[in-house]
Amino acid sequence: MSEQVGKVTWISGPVIKARGSRHVSMLELVEVGDEHLVGEVIGLDGDMITAQVYEETSGMRPGAPVFGTGLPLSVELGPGLLKSIFDGVQRPLPVIEKQTGSFISRGVSISPLDRTAKWNFLPKAKVGDQVSGGTILGVLPETQAIEHRVMVPPDMDGQLTWIAPIGQYTLDEVIAKFKTGKEERELTMLQRWPVRSPRPYKERLDQSIPLITGQRVLDTFFPVAKGGAAGIPGPFGSGKTVTQHSIAKWADAQVIVYIGCGERGNEMTEVLQEFPELIDPVSGKPLMERTVLIANTSNMPVAAREASIYTGITIAEYYRDMGYHVALMADSTSRWAEALREVSGRLEEMPAEEGYPAYLAGRLAEFYERAGNVTTQNDRNGSVTIVGAVSPPGGDFSEPVTQHTKRYIRCFWALDKSLASARHFPSINWLDSYSEYIENVADWWRENSGMDWYQMRNHAMEILSEEDRLSQIVKLVGPDALPSEERLVLETARLIREGFLQQNAMDAVDAFSTVQKQIRMLDLILHFHERGLKVVKRGAPIAVIHDLPVVDTLIRMKTTVPNEQLEKLDDIRKAIDEQMDKLDTEYR
Repeated sequence: MSEQVGKVTWISGPVIKARGSRHVSMLELVEVGDEHLVGEVIGLDGDMITAQVYEETSGMRPGAPVFGTGLPLSVELGPGLLKSIFDGVQRPLPVIEKQTGSFISRGVSISPLDRTAKWNFLPKAKVGDQVSGGTILGVLPETQAIEHRVMVPPDMDGQLTWIAPIGQYTLDEVIAKFKTGKEERELTMLQRWPVRSPRPYKERLDQSIPLITGQRVLDTFFPVAKGGAAGIPGPFGSGKTVTQHSIAKWADAQVIVYIGCGERGNEMTEVLQEFPELIDPVSGKPLMERTVLIANTSNMPVAAREASIYTGITIAEYYRDMGYHVALMADSTSRWAEALREVSGRLEEMPAEEGYPAYLAGRLAEFYERAGNVTTQNDRNGSVTIVGAVSPPGGDFSEPVTQHTKRYIRCFWALDKSLASARHFPSINWLDSYSEYIENVADWWRENSGMDWYQMRNHAMEILSEEDRLSQIVKLVGPDALPSEERLVLETARLIREGFLQQNAMDAVDAFSTVQKQIRMLDLILHFHERGLKVVKRGAPIAVIHDLPVVDTLIRMKTTVPNEQLEKLDDIRKAIDEQMDKLDTEYR
């Protein structure tokens, strides 16, 4: 039971101050007012308590009671997380809708996980085993796609004295007992963990395996490793959300955590409507069977938006500890930073750049540092990959959130409004983007494709960079002033842009490209370039090369060659050689 620890003396939006007990802890969960609105202590000065409230405070008056819980803001972890939709403080939105309608009533308190559901528990440990944090006690089918591994909480250890037999159990029923010294403790399938504390692991591993997304511009040109962190900055309408949707659907992560953090309600509605209907291309089951959605839209309480990314990353770490590879989408960290700024302004803190609090960089670092490829406490391999969208006002990448994000991520996918306006999607600018994982994943690419991806990727980037330089000259003097070799660079760059980087998420064939298809497509374009150089040096005009039938074939191969029919690419290679041989003969 919570006890009263003070009375409200000051209210400013989501921030309240209360005078009372000196025994309240920093970051303790409190309940404010007669409706027991959920809040969190963010400042202490003697007996003066400052708290941010995760619900609307309109109508609250000075003198309202504040109750302490003695616990930090925590999430419930256990079977039932997958397929769920929560708000920023892990309240189950579909359950609330059934009880209160489409809008959340203030003070609603509902358990995040269903206490009445029974789960088919299969024990894996046996009596007498020495167990510690991360030890798997048993497993159960949480969904058709994911096996839930019931673990000992990270901060417990001892000798197992009893474990439940095969059967159906609720979250609150005891499924194991273990002894630590003379004390015997009971375990259920439910854990609680404070959201602001990273879950422990044994060792951080190298990030040497790419997260395959099926998006060619990401996988081949700017890969992110499993356990890495990537940022997608871009102005309004440039395709951040759609890009994250594509990654969530096609990435080879086993569990997806999608956080809609401060985005528009209609945009989040699309996610909530589309995700349950999407089919997982790997298992053939609904994508929601391995997805957790956290929805905290722009019209919901601002303080809960600040908590939402911590709720999401804690759930992601929980599945990582089971030995799964998790991909977390945060859309968008700019809205989260705006929530920090608003709460900071209410606290009358000294603002830093553009009104953001001085600790913005530290909070971003804390978040992105929780990504990682790790050995868990019980020697399993799991990872959390973070993909954070950034929404810089006016597309200005020099603003604080984008700049601080770049300090803590190693993969930067810069979206370009001009590309989006030209209907080039994903609208990732290949000159402004970068990945620091390229050398880390080069060996993986070589082993899994049988080709020198590193060299091919660099060669393609050189062609695109050269095109950018030449395009400035073309604007001044026209393409006819360029020598034939440089005009061929422009032609090859066009093939790379239109035939490789551009990808149609609505096309059944083009929506996802396997690693083998990606590398062979790029190889064909570079082969065309090498053969073209030889022909050009013999005097063949660029117009003749541009009009070759195989040029159109190269541009359309992304939609005409399915992933399972790559032998068709051999036919295109033969066509390149035949048509180039013919030119070679003509101009010899």
